[in-house]
Amino acid sequence: MKIHEYQARDILSQAGVPVPPGVTIDNYEEAARVFKEVATDCRPEDGGGKLAVVKAQVHAGGRGKAGFVKLVRSPEEATEAARFMLSNKMVSYQTGAEGLEVTKLLMVGGVDIAKEYYLAITTDRKTRRHVLIASSEGGVEIEKVAEENPGAIVREPLHPLLGLQGFQARKVAFELGFKGKQVGQAAKIMMALARTFLDKDCTIAEINPLIVTPASDDHPDGQVLAIDAKFNFDDNATFRHKDIQGMFDPAEENPSELRASRMGLSYIALDGNIGCLVNGAGLAMATMDTIALEGGTPANFLDVGGSASEEAVTEAFRIILEDDAVKGVLVNIFGGIMDCAVIAQGIVNAASEIGFEVPLVVRLEGTNVEAGRKILEEGSAKLTTLQAATDLGDAAKKVAAAVA
Repeated sequence: MKIHEYQARDILSQAGVPVPPGVTIDNYEEAARVFKEVATDCRPEDGGGKLAVVKAQVHAGGRGKAGFVKLVRSPEEATEAARFMLSNKMVSYQTGAEGLEVTKLLMVGGVDIAKEYYLAITTDRKTRRHVLIASSEGGVEIEKVAEENPGAIVREPLHPLLGLQGFQARKVAFELGFKGKQVGQAAKIMMALARTFLDKDCTIAEINPLIVTPASDDHPDGQVLAIDAKFNFDDNATFRHKDIQGMFDPAEENPSELRASRMGLSYIALDGNIGCLVNGAGLAMATMDTIALEGGTPANFLDVGGSASEEAVTEAFRIILEDDAVKGVLVNIFGGIMDCAVIAQGIVNAASEIGFEVPLVVRLEGTNVEAGRKILEEGSAKLTTLQAATDLGDAAKKVAAAVA
């Protein structure tokens, strides 16, 4: 589960991480008033005047390059930036060509930046441990840093029981180049981020950038602040966090994926033209790979699991067939817990309610397979595009050929 930046900032603030205040708006007419509330004074060497930042709230990166993070120096500029973002879809390397609609904006006061850093807690699958990842090259995608300058990334594993320890946080702070009072500030933020990651069942907790402000009379060593944040959470653990559940924004999710989730189905839309209905995540991945091996491209990942009802299977076909890109459907069932007869009846139900106008290739094996095949045979009048397959390889060849 993902949340918006403004929500992530609130979580950081509650954890004791210093975050500049901000205000969210959903109407460009509010922008001028909010600018006057949040805008900060610029230093004379930066031209003076007021400064604020308008940031689109979407579940995708690349906002700055797409023009959906803008520095504004007047109420009029704030209004124009807000009007642009709320009336155009954001297209970035993470959204695809279709882009994302923007319905909410975050406006924050400008902050003087002397240096940017990257900070995150995530899970290292190789070591099976949570790890602190930090870099002195913040403000850009960490993947780009890893590719171009891997030596700039610091990794510090968390203790499985004790989490991130104070000495580890200070060690990383020194490695990143923090000095004087900055070390204590940075270490405190790392500790708070690590606690939040564990307490909230996150899959990633990221601050990018973590910044140091220029030295001032009040802060001779500058201040360490978090000015952007990203949190993802383990879907399987959100039942423990009602506050996190309340942050879910369905408008940012694929409607078909939400429909599937309500029926207990695991569905992910892809870019291909062959719809897939499979039982079991591993078998689904193998099915997609085999389709690709035969020159086809999967239109989705869809795992009906082992206990799906006829209604759920029928809904799965509705979701697949409502995708205009789908030119063929492959059903691959290896029934263990899953009853092949349930799948077969779902196919017939879908044929009655929706109709299969595209090629349909079905491979059934396992529990109650003979009953399933009989159901398909009896419903053959409604299944004029049906082809039976002997195994996965045969099924992939037939469906790839049918849509070629």
